[in-house]
Amino acid sequence: MSLYTKNKVKKVRYEQDRKDNPRAILRNLRVAPRKMRILADMIRGKSIEEAMALLTFTPKSGAKILQKLVMSAVYNAENQGMDDSESLKIERIFVDDGPIMKWRRPRSRGRAFRINKRTSHITVIVGEF
Repeated sequence: MSLYTKNKVKKVRYEQDRKDNPRAILRNLRVAPRKMRILADMIRGKSIEEAMALLTFTPKSGAKILQKLVMSAVYNAENQGMDDSESLKIERIFVDDGPIMKWRRPRSRGRAFRINKRTSHITVIVGEF
């Protein structure tokens, strides 16, 4: 997939999600997207109570961060006038790549290896059952 096509798909997905769906977005999180996608796949489509229980007892580094993001999306839903927070579920959640911080690590014989510190953009969209 070319970069143009990839950006076009992201734009279409973003425009679909803007239609009055309460959401929370976290940008430039200093956790690799590969690690956060494991947690996102775990809670996708679950009710808020079930997702919070799963994240509370998951020993991953990004679980607490994702828990706060889900709660932010729930508070945004309540602020937009959705009646009952118990009837909410995680409608969509996706993790995109953020900017990559790059380092050079010196090696023997004058060489250098590159170290990539990856970042994530996470979007949580909640909806009613």
